[in-house]
Amino acid sequence: MTWTIWMAGFIVLLTIAALLKRIETRLVLFVAGLVMALFALSPQTALGAFVANMTNKSLITAICSSMGFAAVIAITRCDVHFVGLMVKPLGRLGIFLLPFCMLIASCVAIAIPSAAGCAAALGPTMIPLMVRAGFKPAIAGAAIIGSIIPSSLSPGSSHNVWVAKISNMEVMDLIVEFAPKILTLCALNILLVTAMVFVFRDYKKAKPGEEGESLEVASDARGELPERPNILMALAPVLPIIILFLGATVLPIFKMSIAEAMIYGVIFTFLVSRADPQQVTKEFFNGMGKGYANIMGIIIAAGCFAGGLRAAGVIDALIETLKNSREIAGYAANFGPFLMGVLTGSGDAAGHAFNQAVTPYAAEFGMQIPNLGIVAALSGALGRMCSPIAGATLVIAGMIKASPLEVSKRMAIPMIINVILLGFIFDL
Repeated sequence: MTWTIWMAGFIVLLTIAALLKRIETRLVLFVAGLVMALFALSPQTALGAFVANMTNKSLITAICSSMGFAAVIAITRCDVHFVGLMVKPLGRLGIFLLPFCMLIASCVAIAIPSAAGCAAALGPTMIPLMVRAGFKPAIAGAAIIGSIIPSSLSPGSSHNVWVAKISNMEVMDLIVEFAPKILTLCALNILLVTAMVFVFRDYKKAKPGEEGESLEVASDARGELPERPNILMALAPVLPIIILFLGATVLPIFKMSIAEAMIYGVIFTFLVSRADPQQVTKEFFNGMGKGYANIMGIIIAAGCFAGGLRAAGVIDALIETLKNSREIAGYAANFGPFLMGVLTGSGDAAGHAFNQAVTPYAAEFGMQIPNLGIVAALSGALGRMCSPIAGATLVIAGMIKASPLEVSKRMAIPMIINVILLGFIFDL
């Protein structure tokens, strides 16, 4: 083992420590990658990976157009109409209200793939609904956070776009292939979170003629649902997803790129909301810019980090090790991003770092790139969902005025079981 590999190992430990201290993720990954490459006397390896990701056409068009569309949906409040329409059928279902709320929230998560955004949109309505039915606020909040797994079915997910790219697949083909397994994981998760109601004794049925506990959650005007949701506005958040799924499955005439579908979605949203065209245009391009800065930024920095590992010889040594032990790769994908997600509150950095450093070489140690990539991405997401410092958990904790630990401890057992079963479900 060369001295550069030992040096890289030390820098990786420093990187983890910096992420635990919540230092800016992009800064940490970029500096760590560049320093490793400089010590290996090959800075161009890290910077080359940085530049390559900066100008990656498939990533930029898919991610930026999706974020632009999401910004338009938010400014026109179409997401609020969508949530209102989904929540409307829920009544007094007793203990079955919680899994039904999770099912509805799972549908919303596909249209609003941001974990914190989904929590902010659903929390002000669903949490009081569940509390009035007899559930404690902490389990009601955990139910919202535990419903975000289906966001991995979103065509705009940066993980889907990256894994599809390194697998030489279309994004929609990747999603269609793994949708049954992701939905299986989602169903298992709903059952596990519902089981936590009994573990923590978080449900007390209201007696006949007696009102359940009430709870006012902290929210802004966006959290107030319309009394009569506009069906066309409610359709807007999912229209691009519907178009893309139809094009990838039963109606090839609708087959198009993610960016094209998002633009059709923006046009439809503008028409049904009758919003100011200048405001819609500004928000679309602002959203694209934020998508590049916040999401592409992590991918670019993770590429630099992976380039530093490659320059130091870590990746070559790792591939040789994994060739002789496929199990190590499976365990690393299963549990590595999960642990980082728990500790840092972000599943994206860990997932992207693994999927750039290890996943492209999956075939060399007898594994399939799409399976390994999806497992690493989901592992990071599961870790984030039970982290007390994750953005979505902090949003929910603020709404119910409780400690984030009260929410995350109810998520811990389901997420640990999920991550253990992850490799089996996805055939690693």
